[in-house]
This record gives sequence, structure tokens and C-alpha cells, in this order.
Amino acid sequence: MEMMHGASLLSRPADEFGNDSLVEEMWASKALEHAEVHFNLITSVHPSQVKLTPYDDQIYATFRQDFPDLEVGRLTDDILKSAVEKLKWRHFAEKFNKMDDYSYGTLMRADASKEFSPDNSIFVFRVQFLAIEIARNREGLNDEVYAKHRPARKIPEEAQ
Repeated sequence: MEMMHGASLLSRPADEFGNDSLVEEMWASKALEHAEVHFNLITSVHPSQVKLTPYDDQIYATFRQDFPDLEVGRLTDDILKSAVEKLKWRHFAEKFNKMDDYSYGTLMRADASKEFSPDNSIFVFRVQFLAIEIARNREGLNDEVYAKHRPARKIPEEAQ
């Protein structure tokens, strides 16, 4: 019940809260949970088979049209958040403003070959996360983390 209340609070306009530490804690908790769920997904199912939204094809095509040379394997704040890049990302995001939560803050792995950690996390907005992770899945950049962290296959008891 408390999580549902927290989730409804997080969907309210940000200007209602100012710098409320409870909201910041709830956001951080929700962002971390999202990061963990995503990591579990790409290490349980081959990334090339993962579909994050019904709009993956459109997001990917638009992303590669707008950012044809962006190498998504290892990213930094400098690469994503320079003044020029911020403007490009803002224009990209507005193309998807009909999607729920397109501008919500999200944590993303900076290096696609590594798991989530405080040193391997970048704060991005949701459609930016989706574009980069869809590209990583389709371009094989999440394959290494899948191979390293996928659960071991269970051997049926009768085969042992």
C-alpha cells in the first residue's frame, strides 16, 4: 500500500514538492528498482529478443536517424549532456511526448559491458534510456553482460 501511495506521489507535477527529501528518496528507490528489473531482464533473456515498449522500432529508427554516430557501448555525462547534446536530446524526446513517462528520470549503465553500480550509472530521462538500451540490444552491446551474468541452466533431477 505504501509503494502505491509513493508511486502516485511520484506522478504528481514536480513543482508541487520543492526539494522534498521524501520524494527524492522515493524517486531514488523507484529508479534503482527499475535499473535492477532491467538488468535482470537483459541477463535472463537474450538482449536481441527483448522488447522494451510497443514503440521500439520507431524509437530505434528515430534514434539512429538523429544520432547516427553515437557509440552507445560506453557513455559519459560529457557525451550525453554537453550543451549541444542536451539540445539534440530535447528535440529527440519531444518526438515521443505522447508516451507515458517519456521524461521521467531513470538510471542507466554507463558501460554496457558491466552491471549496475554507483560508478557505472548515469542519470538520464526515460526515452533517452529506451533509445540507448534498444540500440545496445539490437547492436549486440548487451550480449557481453548477458553472457557473463545469465543464470546457470538448471539440469533436471532425473538427468543427474
